[in-house]
Amino acid sequence: MSAPGRWRRRSSWTGYAAFGWSVVYGTFGLVAALTGTAVFYRAAEPLPVGLDWAVVAVAVPAATATLAGLAPWGRRIPRPVLRVTLVSLGVVCGMAAFGLLMDAITLVFNQTVDSWTATGNRALAAAGVVLLIATARSHRSSAYGACPHCGAAHTSSTGRRRPEPTAAPRRVRVMAYAGAAAFLPYAAMKTTWALGGTFAGVSGAQMLATAERNGASGVWLTLAHWGIDATALLAALGVFLILGLVRPWGQVFPRWTLALRGRRVPRWLPLTPALIGAATLAPYGAAGAVYAALGTVGVVTVSRGDLPTPGDALLVTWFGLGAFAVYGIALAAAALSYLRRTQPICASTEAEVPS
Repeated sequence: MSAPGRWRRRSSWTGYAAFGWSVVYGTFGLVAALTGTAVFYRAAEPLPVGLDWAVVAVAVPAATATLAGLAPWGRRIPRPVLRVTLVSLGVVCGMAAFGLLMDAITLVFNQTVDSWTATGNRALAAAGVVLLIATARSHRSSAYGACPHCGAAHTSSTGRRRPEPTAAPRRVRVMAYAGAAAFLPYAAMKTTWALGGTFAGVSGAQMLATAERNGASGVWLTLAHWGIDATALLAALGVFLILGLVRPWGQVFPRWTLALRGRRVPRWLPLTPALIGAATLAPYGAAGAVYAALGTVGVVTVSRGDLPTPGDALLVTWFGLGAFAVYGIALAAAALSYLRRTQPICASTEAEVPS
């Protein structure tokens, strides 16, 4: 099959997948709205059911735009209009998917989530981001007769090969190291409590009692009794992830992975948690850092929660949300760098004819 033929086939595949997603997502929102089931939550509190219609409001134009790229009547619509529509809807879906990381963490440690409906909505929205953006890219490639991978117009049959492992640019590495270092105060604070120490006027025993009162799972409490804080453990995994994104060993399994050593790391393996994590932690941490800054200068009063004083609450807020902000932004930069550096390269599959 010729190269343009393969590109048209790819465009159709992504278009049909995105259209199928639109139907599923729209049906999900419609059923939820008609049955009075909230799909949007703020923390553990359901938001008004009327917001469910927003899902339908996204799914209908998404289905129309994707179908326009497949049906003959859609040729009358300028491709730039379709691309802008798809990308815009993808951004909206990204906003709807916010909180998916927290749901995944809650599921791992609590074996349940606050609302399966809300989690399903976030998961579907996240899938929509991928499919809508992929469809928009395929429209751009088919419109200009370009390769959907590299954007060039190939005149001969091409194949794909992985580039050699490389480190991220220096500025990205510096950001990654700063993001990793930002977790140190947070991990130290949480580990102090896990080991029974006192920080910000609260002892480890008090924190454990609070966790039990709030319904922490058996896994969470077992780790706490062993002196291991679950969130500190996740922070360590986050540091491992961000360092792998900027170093060559994040592209090839190292020797200590035994059977996998020397093999290429599938791109989706680090990019999936990285992109979801960045999309969650960066805005969440940035908003929290602004809140903490306003509290520091006295514009707002930081709620003390289970802590003795507002000052203690402010300190804990800086240690937590400040770390999320720095790490989230650094993770986004590292993930984008990894995405570019590991992008397969188009190479001609035709043998060169000696001159």
